[in-house]
Amino acid sequence: MAKKNYNRLKVILAEKETTNKVLAIKLKTTAATVSRWCTNDAQPSLEKLYQIADVLNVDVRDLLVPNKK
Repeated sequence: MAKKNYNRLKVILAEKETTNKVLAIKLKTTAATVSRWCTNDAQPSLEKLYQIADVLNVDVRDLLVPNKK
Protein backbone atom coordinates (compact mmCIF):
# COMPACT_ATOMS: atom_id res chain seq x y z
CA MET A 1 0.00 0.00 0.00
CA ALA A 2 1.39 3.39 -1.03
CA LYS A 3 2.01 5.98 1.64
CA LYS A 4 -0.43 8.92 1.46
CA ASN A 5 0.70 12.49 1.77
CA TYR A 6 -1.78 14.28 4.00
CA ASN A 7 0.21 17.33 4.97
CA ARG A 8 2.47 19.82 3.22
CA LEU A 9 4.65 20.62 6.22
CA LYS A 10 7.93 19.82 4.48
CA VAL A 11 7.02 22.14 1.58
CA ILE A 12 5.96 24.98 3.89
CA LEU A 13 9.15 24.66 5.96
CA ALA A 14 11.20 24.97 2.76
CA GLU A 15 9.16 27.97 1.61
CA LYS A 16 9.67 29.63 5.01
CA GLU A 17 13.38 28.72 4.93
CA THR A 18 13.25 27.10 8.34
CA THR A 19 14.12 23.67 9.70
CA ASN A 20 12.51 20.82 11.57
CA LYS A 21 14.70 21.64 14.56
CA VAL A 22 13.59 25.29 14.72
CA LEU A 23 9.93 24.28 14.47
CA ALA A 24 10.42 21.59 17.11
CA ILE A 25 11.93 24.10 19.54
CA LYS A 26 9.07 26.55 19.01
CA LEU A 27 6.48 23.80 19.51
CA LYS A 28 8.34 22.27 22.47
CA THR A 29 8.54 18.87 20.80
CA THR A 30 11.36 16.82 19.31
CA ALA A 31 12.95 17.22 15.91
CA ALA A 32 12.23 13.52 15.35
CA THR A 33 8.50 14.13 15.79
CA VAL A 34 8.56 17.01 13.31
CA SER A 35 10.55 14.83 10.91
CA ARG A 36 7.87 12.11 11.10
CA TRP A 37 5.22 14.73 10.27
CA CYS A 38 7.31 15.99 7.32
CA THR A 39 7.64 12.49 5.88
CA ASN A 40 3.96 11.71 6.56
CA ASP A 41 4.93 8.76 8.75
CA ALA A 42 2.79 10.40 11.45
CA GLN A 43 0.29 13.25 11.51
CA PRO A 44 0.00 16.09 14.01
CA SER A 45 -3.24 16.44 15.94
CA LEU A 46 -5.65 19.15 14.83
CA GLU A 47 -4.66 21.24 17.83
CA LYS A 48 -0.98 20.85 16.94
CA LEU A 49 -1.71 21.64 13.29
CA TYR A 50 -3.16 25.01 14.37
CA GLN A 51 -0.08 25.64 16.51
CA ILE A 52 2.17 24.85 13.54
CA ALA A 53 0.18 27.26 11.36
CA ASP A 54 0.57 30.00 13.98
CA VAL A 55 4.31 29.43 14.34
CA LEU A 56 4.83 29.41 10.56
CA ASN A 57 2.39 32.29 10.02
CA VAL A 58 0.29 30.42 7.44
CA ASP A 59 -3.35 29.48 7.11
CA VAL A 60 -3.91 26.03 8.59
CA ARG A 61 -5.40 24.96 5.23
CA ASP A 62 -2.02 25.59 3.58
CA LEU A 63 -0.59 22.74 5.64
CA LEU A 64 -3.01 20.16 4.22
CA VAL A 65 -3.11 18.38 0.88
CA PRO A 66 -6.53 19.12 -0.66
CA ASN A 67 -8.86 16.15 -0.98
CA LYS A 68 -10.62 17.58 -4.06
CA LYS A 69 -8.99 18.64 -7.29
